[in-house]
Amino acid sequence: MITAPKGTIDITPKDVYKWQYVENLLRKITAGFNFKEIRTPVFEHTELFQRGVGDTTDVVSKEMYTFIDKADRSITLRPEGTAGVVRSFLQNGMFADAQPTKLYYIIPCYRYEKPQAGRLREFRQFGVEMFGSYEPSADADVISLVKLILNKLGVKDITLNINNIGCPKCRSEYNKKLIECLEAKKDKLCPTCQERLYKNPMRIFDCKSEICQELIKDAPKMFDSVCDDCKDHFDKVLKYLDAMEIAYNIDKGIVRGLDYYTKTVFEFVSNSIGAQGTVCGGGRYDNLVEELGGKPCAGIGFAMGIERLLLVMENTGIEIPEEETCDIFVAALGENADFKAAKIVADLRTAGIKAEKDHLARSLKAQMKFADKIKAKYTVVLGDNEIENNKVTVKNMKTGEQQETSIENIANMLEI
Repeated sequence: MITAPKGTIDITPKDVYKWQYVENLLRKITAGFNFKEIRTPVFEHTELFQRGVGDTTDVVSKEMYTFIDKADRSITLRPEGTAGVVRSFLQNGMFADAQPTKLYYIIPCYRYEKPQAGRLREFRQFGVEMFGSYEPSADADVISLVKLILNKLGVKDITLNINNIGCPKCRSEYNKKLIECLEAKKDKLCPTCQERLYKNPMRIFDCKSEICQELIKDAPKMFDSVCDDCKDHFDKVLKYLDAMEIAYNIDKGIVRGLDYYTKTVFEFVSNSIGAQGTVCGGGRYDNLVEELGGKPCAGIGFAMGIERLLLVMENTGIEIPEEETCDIFVAALGENADFKAAKIVADLRTAGIKAEKDHLARSLKAQMKFADKIKAKYTVVLGDNEIENNKVTVKNMKTGEQQETSIENIANMLEI
């Protein structure tokens, strides 16, 4: 038997209503912040991620699904959403629109990594990107969006961790300090971090190796080396969060796994799903638009894994409302009644009512069992007598109450 590839899952009807509930809520709340949906291609030119995400990141160096197409071009399935949105922002001239430009997306992404709870090779990501504002208020606004989403979903026991990783100017000076601190320990670093040390030393803070984490435990932190402009920006972000009564924890170890971040970086971390506790991560990326060929333009955003979000909700006992079931099942006795039932069901559906009939030539008893299995709210039995007299009995399956009405009036009898 052919099975799904490792690290992928089928979302079947018994579970898909959960995804629809969360996605609908995400769309509704994000629209309240005046974000508009954007849909970008599933695959892009590999160079986009090499330049945008960074070739020393785990995502680019280890996890991307990259292949050569029939025209000998290097193509990559998107591992994250931001780079593609920035490319679209530039290619479609959105920088000429009234700013800030506020976009959101719900997309599948692909990373080749070891599958585990809340981490798949094909995963669904919700994210937002705001372009055009260098103001600290934009940082706080985006963070407040995450907070509101989690509150509306009923997610608790979540911590907001935030850090300041500076700008290229102060980071250059900091990198010299970090290299000087770690050079004597270089041989003890993992092979990947040995390579990172001179190319992009801050990436070592993102290494999963316990040995590397121990070696950098006492290393200087970027937070303590930022320039005055970056410090002032971050202090104002915190003041906005205080004004909005959003609690936070300053974590000087956060660097995020992608190279485009500057100044503010943040994570919302759950204590209910073990090691993979980061539900949402994001930050500011004021240089990414320029690095991908545009004019200087500020950016800030976040991404949230929907699988992880659902896992947190499940582990904390949050119940998602089940989807609406069939409104009415029309059972038919005989061929003439079946033709009539098809017409009745078609009319009810046109009126916006979820209606169903039998398609397996079942007996009446079997049809009623089926109606019960699909949790139909009402049933109608249609036979030759009902057609001749233009009278049917509408039964409420929850209360057992029955009411007689004309065939044309069935829709008006349903309390839906």
